Amino acid sequence: MKLIAGIICTLVLSISARSQALIGIFAGPQATSADYKVGNVTQSTDMKIGFQTGMVMKVPFENRLFFAPQVFYSLKGYKVKLNGYAYPPDVNAVDNNTTIHSVELAALLQVDLGNKPSHFYLKGGPTLDFLLFGKEKFNLKSGGNVSRNMKWGPGEYGHYAANAIIQLGFEHQNGFFAFAHYSYGLTTINNADFGPRIGNRIFGISFGTYLHKKKIVIDTRNRE
Repeated sequence: MKLIAGIICTLVLSISARSQALIGIFAGPQATSADYKVGNVTQSTDMKIGFQTGMVMKVPFENRLFFAPQVFYSLKGYKVKLNGYAYPPDVNAVDNNTTIHSVELAALLQVDLGNKPSHFYLKGGPTLDFLLFGKEKFNLKSGGNVSRNMKWGPGEYGHYAANAIIQLGFEHQNGFFAFAHYSYGLTTINNADFGPRIGNRIFGISFGTYLHKKKIVIDTRNRE
């Protein structure tokens, strides 16, 4: 994971050094959940409200194709009702409610859907998800309940995951942009053998602006 992140960062710096790139910031709410399976049986889940904020770079490749890497903080989680043994969190748990703080590094490609200064765009690609820390709350079959920090390790939750992101957005000629996004977990965040498969599912909208973007002015005066 660290090697791949280093390669992506090196590529971004190399490309931006040789070409004119835009740098922007964005933030917005998101609804987060998980594809949660115990023994290949899908468990009932509910959405939680989260948040993301970060930075984006737009580097021209060819015509309307751009390299658009992102780095962003993501507040995510899920609520699940369990009808089977699941560790983590606990073989006696009947549900789980998690809140997870993570940083994602995304290598995305962007296609502008038009040649006008204000236009829609489509963006997509993979992300490396670094899960930093989190909390979980669950009830036990015996009637008690547990509230604790999530445990990370080879037989617990994993600090690393991979997702795929797709975005549909709009860029205005003055530099402002907005987009809707969907994130699909390609890997599980669980490391325990024979444990549940937990893949991220996230929907959201964000708003942002490119920094120091100059407005495009077209000179329509007649020339002699």
